[in-house]
Amino acid sequence: MTVLILTGPGDVTADMVVDHLNTMGTPVLRVDPADFPERASLSATFASGALSGRITTGHRSTDLREIRAIWVRRPGQPGAGARTQAAWVALESDHAWYGTLRALPDVRWMNHPDAHTACRYKMRQLVLAQSVGFHVPATLFTSVPGDATGFAETHGPLVCKSISGHAPDDPPLALPTTPVPAGTDFTAVAEAPTCLQTLVDKRSDIRLTVVGSEMFCARADQLAPGQPELDWRYADPESVRWYPVPVPPDIRARTEGFMRLTGLVYGAFDFAVAADETWHFLECNASGQFGFIELAAGLPISRAMADWLTGTANSS
Repeated sequence: MTVLILTGPGDVTADMVVDHLNTMGTPVLRVDPADFPERASLSATFASGALSGRITTGHRSTDLREIRAIWVRRPGQPGAGARTQAAWVALESDHAWYGTLRALPDVRWMNHPDAHTACRYKMRQLVLAQSVGFHVPATLFTSVPGDATGFAETHGPLVCKSISGHAPDDPPLALPTTPVPAGTDFTAVAEAPTCLQTLVDKRSDIRLTVVGSEMFCARADQLAPGQPELDWRYADPESVRWYPVPVPPDIRARTEGFMRLTGLVYGAFDFAVAADETWHFLECNASGQFGFIELAAGLPISRAMADWLTGTANSS
């Protein structure tokens, strides 16, 4: 069997899993779909009722019939490097690449592109999370200033977040979770959809990483005095300490329900823990980082990933 890993260059987290796969003697082909067709090639033939072909990148080549697992880590877009008729080449490349991979029989996906794409949408996540019993902060997506003002009066204090999870490219800015001051003038929300959410008076952060049927849970307490940083990603690294904690039975059951509804087999969940120890669901990232959690909290996540991809985990 061969494990196909779709990710961009310099992905250290993927390196951790590749190391385990190499130790297990499992062939691996790692490729960024953005390199297709300029630096990576695909040739697929369907004839006489059978699909055959190869993917080649650099000095590595894999028979399509040998691929048994595909990890959609953080891939670029097929055809991204096209220099002529860029939009058309990108569309053709995407259909050729993922159309072929979707047609491969008996392949384990982490995660399947359909599940991965659907989980990108934050409002859908919040509704599904509520449906399985998670506590979900009141949330508004709006481009209507009056609705934002009314929401603040009813559900404040608030924070502002990115809806897509991305920061604007021009200018290149980070976009952390940001508190919204009382009495804010929301006129500017008419310029672009805005996400407002009730502020959780948190005491800790939780990162719960799910790999198949396994769960790895870490808690972060910020060591600096005063109110914890709203967005731990932008806190001083020296002030955040991650350590392993057990998954409460109710959280496990709700997480399993969420994974079933979304069709995911991998997910990185973020929760804010309030003073009364209530876990408030913030999001599930279908391609979220886990390397820093493994290193900081000593959780064997990369080994679990390798076990799942090779079919040697206790349960999928």
